[in-house]
Amino acid sequence: MIRLFHAYFPVRTVLLSLTEAILLAAGFLLAVLITAETPVNADIFLLYENGIARIALVVAVVLTLIYYFDLYDAFVLTNRREVFTRLVGVLGCTLLALGFLYYTFPAVHLSGTVLWVGILLACIALPAWRECFFFLNRSARFAEHAVIFGGGALAGLLVDEIRRRPELGVRIDGFVGQGLQFPGMPCVDRQDLAEFIRTKGIRRVLVTMADRRGKLPVDSLLELKAGGIQIQDGSEYYEGITGKIDLDSLRLSWLLFSPGFHVRAPLRFYKRVFSVVLASLALVLLAPLMAVIAIAIRLDSKGPAIFRQARVGENGKIFMMYKFRSMRDGSEKAQLRPAGAEDQRITRLGKWLRPPRLDELPQLINIVKGDMAFVGPRPFVPEQEEEYTTAIPFYRQRWLVKPGATGWAQINRGYNVTLEDNREKLSYDLFYIKNISVGLDLYILLATAKILLLGRGGR
Repeated sequence: MIRLFHAYFPVRTVLLSLTEAILLAAGFLLAVLITAETPVNADIFLLYENGIARIALVVAVVLTLIYYFDLYDAFVLTNRREVFTRLVGVLGCTLLALGFLYYTFPAVHLSGTVLWVGILLACIALPAWRECFFFLNRSARFAEHAVIFGGGALAGLLVDEIRRRPELGVRIDGFVGQGLQFPGMPCVDRQDLAEFIRTKGIRRVLVTMADRRGKLPVDSLLELKAGGIQIQDGSEYYEGITGKIDLDSLRLSWLLFSPGFHVRAPLRFYKRVFSVVLASLALVLLAPLMAVIAIAIRLDSKGPAIFRQARVGENGKIFMMYKFRSMRDGSEKAQLRPAGAEDQRITRLGKWLRPPRLDELPQLINIVKGDMAFVGPRPFVPEQEEEYTTAIPFYRQRWLVKPGATGWAQINRGYNVTLEDNREKLSYDLFYIKNISVGLDLYILLATAKILLLGRGGR
């Protein structure tokens, strides 16, 4: 795994994106050489007519659309049909996006012949490289071999996650522990572990023992580590590959001594300044739209345009959160529950406002006031929070930072209804609080823009 923006990404996925950028750039450079009559003309275009910058713009557009079409998503990477279907969509949208850019900014225009030859080369190179990646990604020959040491639910979670995601580049060859059984995977005796590691070419040992006091063979593991084998805590590895913290293996000592779970003063200052500036600018730009929405709500159904509701914020402080009313007036008092897919409480206009999250625009006021930040755990009503603090361990820890209009859990988990949904949501919130940073906030905002543009997750 590679850590970028304080989040973790599979090495293979990062390399895939880099190689595709190189392939695209090389394809358009080759298109310049093909269409130019002489090498001198090609040099003039690239160096003196901003040819390199124009090609870089096309590459950036294609890579952005590849990201927005989820072509780096774990599910899509393992599905050949989805890959080729979405690549067709990427290339089609690329032409539309470039047409708009070239019409708006003629100075960045790439000559028609170069553009079409480059697009043709991209149509050949990208699918061919994806087919090669599909083969390499599934080949056991290029995988890092690992073994699970210990039992418990975490061992099962790790095995399931690694088997489901070949882009991680890891293959579990065996496990050490009692009471476990994984189909097609041998159980290794502790005394035979060193020999098993040598014969199978194991490079990583994932320790998943919950109770390690007096049971963990420290001397044997240290000897393996000295021999070049990576010994890694299973919880830490699970956090890296999933972007969430396993609550079942979470211990108070880990919360105390692990890095993270505190926000330094400079970071708090940045988040506050960034939130106020961005929210204020958004309020000014979106004021006409918000006025139209408010009038439409009053005309569509009885009740106020702005819906006010108590929510729990930083350090458990109660604040009043603002939203455009998208449900019938008073329905939240009769039925305090999350909205369903076909919820009868939602008004006609609300069905249009909720998918693109336009009903949440008044939360910009909460951000300016300091009740919320742009990025953070999603705030809930006090009754829900009281229920969850009783039923879910460590739930109060999500109050360590200001709640946000968007967050790590929102871009990874989607909508939450049941208690189990909110339990998993907390595992994402704790990951965010532990790894909070400027880079992670920017990544979350970028992913949120993608979700809003594609209309995902809203109800």
